Amino acid sequence: SRQLGTVPTATIACIVPTYKRPEGVIAAVNSLLAQERQDFVIILGDDGAGLPDLPHDPRLFAVSLSRNSAVLGLVRNVGLRLSRSEFVAFLDDDNVWTQEHLTVAIRALQDDTDMVYTAVRRRKPDGSEFDILSKPFDRRRFSDESSWVDANAIVLRRSACPLFSRLPRTRATLPKEDWEFVWRVSRRARVKHLPTVTVEYLVNPESFYTSWSVPE
Repeated sequence: SRQLGTVPTATIACIVPTYKRPEGVIAAVNSLLAQERQDFVIILGDDGAGLPDLPHDPRLFAVSLSRNSAVLGLVRNVGLRLSRSEFVAFLDDDNVWTQEHLTVAIRALQDDTDMVYTAVRRRKPDGSEFDILSKPFDRRRFSDESSWVDANAIVLRRSACPLFSRLPRTRATLPKEDWEFVWRVSRRARVKHLPTVTVEYLVNPESFYTSWSVPE
C-alpha cells in the first residue's frame, strides 16, 4: 500500500478478483459502473496474469500481484486491506450485477442488518438458465449443507467483515471459502436474505474448484 499511493474511497468498496479473463473482467467492471447507486470504489485485484485495458474511471483502482497465487481468498484479502469503505461487496470476473444490486443491498443494511445476500441467477455457457439460488438464511441448516450463499451476492458492513481463508482450494477441499467466510460472519452478525435476483452467475462446467452437473 505504501508503494501504490492513495487508494480512492467511497461508501462502498467493490472487490473484484481476476485471473486471465480479460473480457469477463471488463464486463464485470462495466456492470459495476452501470449501478443505480454510484457512491462506490472498485478495487480490482489481478492474480499475477496482467490486466487488459480497463475503463477510465477515477473510482477504479487496479493492482497486480507479482506472481500467481491461485488462492481466491488471498486476492480478495488484498482488496479488503486496500479499501477503507463502510460497506464491502464482492464480484468475480465471470459474473455481473444487475443495476439495482447495490441499491437494494445498502437499503437493507441500513435496517439493523450486518450482512445481506441477494438471489443469484445461474446461467449455462449457452446463456440459458441453470437455476436461481435463493434461500433464507438458517445458520443451523447452513452448518450441514452446501453453501447457498454466494460471495458475488454478499454486501456487508466492514465492521462485520473478516478476511477470507488463504488456504488453497481444490475440488475436494471442504469447506469452500464462501461457506467458511459466511460461517464466520454469521457467528455474530445479523444476516438477511433478499430474494431479488441481482447477480448473473456463469456456470463453468470445467471449473477447477466446483463440480457442476449441468443439465442438457
